[in-house]
Amino acid sequence: MVIMSHPLDTTLGPMAPFVCQLLTELDALAIHPAAIEVDHLCYRAATLLEYLTLKGLLATHGDLLVEGMIGGRPIATYHLHQPVPHAYGSVPCIELAAPKPGRSHQAGLEHIELVVPSLDALLTAHPEVAFKTGNLNDERNPDVAVMLASGQIKFHLRTLAEVIEEEVASGAVVPVPVGYYDQA
Repeated sequence: MVIMSHPLDTTLGPMAPFVCQLLTELDALAIHPAAIEVDHLCYRAATLLEYLTLKGLLATHGDLLVEGMIGGRPIATYHLHQPVPHAYGSVPCIELAAPKPGRSHQAGLEHIELVVPSLDALLTAHPEVAFKTGNLNDERNPDVAVMLASGQIKFHLRTLAEVIEEEVASGAVVPVPVGYYDQA
């Protein structure tokens, strides 16, 4: 297999191998990644200063789709000018998550998210897989997830870009509070 690289690999870590490793682990569960669209990957910053630094870097490699408060901390999503190539296709977007206040996080690539036609069909076809289903009934963007040795994979019905477009249009994005970054 040819190892594919991306200009952000030196900063964020080798993204294509991260994606391919997770998809290989997924394939071992008989969930075949060739039939699944990899929507985006997520990098979690360990500190607010790292988050701000990476926001600046990512702005030179992609277009900011949105930044807002999710789960008590800022998350910024970028549509990359150069998608991340991998063995099954490419990843068009990256999500950058700031650390949650009062919690310690390790910096690094954390998870990928995939788009599937039906979450119910996925669950029914793979009863042996220990999916996390806590967000299955989310009204805006339901998901299920599976923890693997290399990280987490979340499954959604729509792309993150579609969800962001809807949230921006409806005013559902929670802005980062004024002064939030002063603590960096």
